[in-house]
Amino acid sequence: MSLRLRVALASIFVGLAVLGLKYLAYRWTGSVALYSDALESIVNVASAVAAFLAVWFAAKPADSNHPYGHHKAEYMAAVLVGVLIVLAALSIAHEAWKNYIDPQPVEFTPEGLGVNALATVLNGIWATVLVRIGRSHRSMALVADGKHLYTDVFSSLGVLAGVVLVMLTGIRELDSLLAGLVALNILWSGWSLMKESLGGLMDEAVAPALQDRIREVISSSADGAIEAHDLRTRSAGHVIFVDFHLVVPADMTVERAHDICDRIEAAISKDVPGARTTIHVEPEHKAKHTGIVVI
Repeated sequence: MSLRLRVALASIFVGLAVLGLKYLAYRWTGSVALYSDALESIVNVASAVAAFLAVWFAAKPADSNHPYGHHKAEYMAAVLVGVLIVLAALSIAHEAWKNYIDPQPVEFTPEGLGVNALATVLNGIWATVLVRIGRSHRSMALVADGKHLYTDVFSSLGVLAGVVLVMLTGIRELDSLLAGLVALNILWSGWSLMKESLGGLMDEAVAPALQDRIREVISSSADGAIEAHDLRTRSAGHVIFVDFHLVVPADMTVERAHDICDRIEAAISKDVPGARTTIHVEPEHKAKHTGIVVI
């Protein structure tokens, strides 16, 4: 089992533990804000399951029906997580409105707040693990799960502060107002996640900094060629696809041109692990003099 898959599986158990702690905190306090926090943790578990399934499916090798692999499954899972986040936000907003119309008593218990704080700390630690591993292994599903947990952490901190504020002021409506703010924060998180994931499904180019790195690698490793142009890149999960046209002298042999292509592909793979490069070789008269100048 790969590291990405092990981390995705562990995320499910962490999510269940956090959900149990937050629900216990709600039962001890009766706070609708803490209830909203626990409800959002249900989405955390669902997103962890979706991430696990996406990472598992994305790791399947290419086949006749999917010759480019199954890597985009991670983006699809991230979109699903975004939808679940939005639905959770709407549910929380509904509960907040009901409690605002008919405020319920909130019981201050240090145990309840302490349990919720413990769950928040656990979420924060695991979110950091998910984002770091997700970015280092270019797993959109893990990064999405981690960013979602970060949103949960900030929401939980606001909720804890709000419950204490209600206890100090006696204004019960503050509990509902804070739950509403949590809902807005979660709604924004869900929309942002869906927007980013849909960009991956639409074959957006890689970040400009990474494109510049790829250009430098091509320029420094294409000795013998004249230029490279029409560079295109796209991401699909942890795989980055690179394709471009390479212009070579008209009298160069096919074998020599092939050697140059092999050298470029090896250099890109070394600098950008997981990259898959496709090169179209062209004769000298196809030069555009606007692409990558070979050193």
